[in-house]
Amino acid sequence: MNPDNPVVLKKRVVLVTGGGRGIGAATVRLASQRGWSVCINYRNKDTEAKKLADEINQSGGTAIPIKADVSREADVISLFDTVDAELGMIHALVNNAGIIAPQSQLVDVSADRLRKIFDTNVVGSFLCAREAVKRMSVSRGGSGGSIVNLSSSAARIGSPNEFIDYAASKGAIDTMTLGLSKEVAEEGIRVNAVRPGLIETEMHLDTGDIHRLQKLREWVPMKRVGSSSEVASTIVWLMSDDASYITGALVDVAGGR
Repeated sequence: MNPDNPVVLKKRVVLVTGGGRGIGAATVRLASQRGWSVCINYRNKDTEAKKLADEINQSGGTAIPIKADVSREADVISLFDTVDAELGMIHALVNNAGIIAPQSQLVDVSADRLRKIFDTNVVGSFLCAREAVKRMSVSRGGSGGSIVNLSSSAARIGSPNEFIDYAASKGAIDTMTLGLSKEVAEEGIRVNAVRPGLIETEMHLDTGDIHRLQKLREWVPMKRVGSSSEVASTIVWLMSDDASYITGALVDVAGGR
């Protein structure tokens, strides 16, 4: 390299939905540390997302926070257009945004609750994947890329007497991952899913049982709860070239449960 004419290497760009807290925030931090430019998408966590972006930018990384509700198509389109304009071509999408509702049996579940969960967890993931595929596909002028969907071990277990609606939404993510991975393989796009188990995140507060993790940890063969950073490590690895021949995988990060 000529020191008088240095070559500036452009960072790869990743969009992390629901990146303001928990697994999303851990993924944002680790991706930045690994050299990615990061878009932190959020819906309600304004303060947290902006603080995280400032933290990354002040440490020499590149991050932008963008507010968007992934269950709304217009928001998703605007989100991706903003990433195009401010960060450039997207190379990875982490479909992390998701919601859960208080524990309930199906007989007490309302249609409104079902719509909210499926609109965010399923429709939102589909919409974001659609926009990512449009940009990454080699036949459309892209350079390929990686999509990592956040599923859950609940998709395997079913979560009876707690939230089978949430579990079913994650089952849909598993199916979407398998189908889309085959659909876009020749476009240079890899699609995988990570299925976390009992992980220490704020989401468990939304279930209405603050002691849930402690009560269920004995059912985990490793006898402990996982951390957001452990899930993030798997996500960022799947995004990387180290996983270049992996697509259509459903990777459990659940301590053996």
